[in-house]
Amino acid sequence: MEGSSPPPPPPPPAYSELKLEKDSRGARIQLNGGGEEAPGGTPEEEEEEEGEAAGSRPRVPKNYLWLSIFACFCPAYPVNIVSFVFSVMALNSYTQGDIEGSKRLGHIALMVSIASILIGLVMIAILCIVHFTTHAI
Repeated sequence: MEGSSPPPPPPPPAYSELKLEKDSRGARIQLNGGGEEAPGGTPEEEEEEEGEAAGSRPRVPKNYLWLSIFACFCPAYPVNIVSFVFSVMALNSYTQGDIEGSKRLGHIALMVSIASILIGLVMIAILCIVHFTTHAI
């Protein structure tokens, strides 16, 4: 059969067939029915790792969402939105199992939020100075 092509690959599993399991190394996806696994080892190794990881769970990294929402009330709008986006990205990164990425994005959200608040306070101070020092004729 010279003219025939190889059979197409099987379609990827549906989201409803996937089960997300977390361990100390990150997230692991497993099919509900088939027992196929993404990165990982044998079930015996997994049970040992679960026993070790049960006592020492990693803390949730700070994403500074509350600070970025507070910064949105300062008049430095493009910078406020950037801090909010980084904060939400940090939250999403944690839910996907990327702890280090979540820490990094959370730190960036903190720095941009602080910059946004400082820029907003400087703008408010300038506006107040201009308003109260000019005399209406």
